Amino acid sequence: MINALSFDVEDYFHAHAFSGIVRFEEWPSLEERVVTNTRRLLDLLDKCQVSATFFTLGWVAERHPSLIREIARRGHEVGCHGYAHRLVYAMTPAEFRTDTARAKAAIEDAIGAPILGYRAPTFSITRESLWALEILYREGFRYDSSIFPIVHDRYGIPNAPRFPHKIALPDGREIVEFPLSTSSVAGQRIPVAGGGYLRLIPYRLLRAALRRINVREGGPVIIYLHPWELDPE
Repeated sequence: MINALSFDVEDYFHAHAFSGIVRFEEWPSLEERVVTNTRRLLDLLDKCQVSATFFTLGWVAERHPSLIREIARRGHEVGCHGYAHRLVYAMTPAEFRTDTARAKAAIEDAIGAPILGYRAPTFSITRESLWALEILYREGFRYDSSIFPIVHDRYGIPNAPRFPHKIALPDGREIVEFPLSTSSVAGQRIPVAGGGYLRLIPYRLLRAALRRINVREGGPVIIYLHPWELDPE
């Protein structure tokens, strides 16, 4: 079984929880820790001989192109995490296209190669914003990893498939979706494999859930983290 390890390359002040406190215009004045934390992750991955996908914020790529080049040089896939960490469903289609195109250009300029994968900030491709998938395809993306098949107040499509699948677009083409991993407990979908869920669930329970997904259900696990989650400072 091949599982997927992924990181959303953003800084601590980019988290949606701070969106009502820290304005976009204030970002440049804050202490940046994304470079240090991401390089710490890269060293750990080298030590463990593990490769990952780094969904990168365009704002970070513009300011630190050498970091994005280093990610690619050290053998990892680079994807897109939008430009300004805006919720997809809070944008118009035109705004989303502009945000995505700017991020994609910054990342591709940094690594000198096309990118194929996208993950929405705060997993904000929901049933109301599925229109974004067609825009992603037209912008050159071939897979998405934004849909969380759970009930949540800010994101999620509760009845979406739990494992990788293709989604038909209005023009007849298809984009591949890699949903975030959940475990099924008493008929309820429980998120287990990323972010706060990964940090708060006791490791014994987490390991059992991941093994169940792999062995009993026969599906891959998609794990996600942010560099700031591993920053003790």
